[in-house]
Amino acid sequence: MLLRPTHLASQETPPFELKGSLFTLTVLHLFQMERTAVERHLAEKVKQAPGFFNNTPVVIDLEGMADSPDGLDFNGLYELLRVHGMAPVGIRNGTPIQQAAARLAGLPALPETRASSAKKPDKTESVVSLSRIVSHPVRSGQQIYAPDGDLIVLGAVSAGAEVIADGHIHIYGALRGRALAGARGDAETRIFCQSLEAELISIAGRYRISEQVDAADRGKAVQIYLMEDRRLVIEHLIR
Repeated sequence: MLLRPTHLASQETPPFELKGSLFTLTVLHLFQMERTAVERHLAEKVKQAPGFFNNTPVVIDLEGMADSPDGLDFNGLYELLRVHGMAPVGIRNGTPIQQAAARLAGLPALPETRASSAKKPDKTESVVSLSRIVSHPVRSGQQIYAPDGDLIVLGAVSAGAEVIADGHIHIYGALRGRALAGARGDAETRIFCQSLEAELISIAGRYRISEQVDAADRGKAVQIYLMEDRRLVIEHLIR
């Protein structure tokens, strides 16, 4: 009988490795659990941008349900989101009873994001170190993310590409893909681009797809931001 040398076994490559990472997740802020109303509103959102919600990871935020009865149908909500193409990954906030019910439905309670729990940086702190500069065009299929700061792209963003930032997004070329600024909810962020041809633009979760962009704004140098009423605005830049 041949025995495998122990020194070879100890040098074997492990079958997997666990690492921490950052992902951009869509947050569904739940205010009521009336299934018909939730389903109708979901259908309307998906109809506006069907590709955007396809297999999109979703976190269910229960802060708006604090005064509601604890008996929430998380199994039904999970199935409803899956029917509309979304992938629920967990919950946030909620009462201990709500969190326990969510766990039974396979939805773990996730911790608060750093953006909501950490104090804001001092204004004297340099933001240059938090910015990410991309000196090449962003090609179809690529996703570029700038956590905790601005994203600056010195070329075009191709159709099928996605650029995401917790801060502002500056694109010194044509924006043909998706751009999502304020990924962690900062409504003060903006998107700047030299030519607006985007598939989707989003500020702090408020979005507009290409079909909703006026013809007068297409191909123009613009800035995109939110008004105080959370209305998304496209404004031409003066050249």
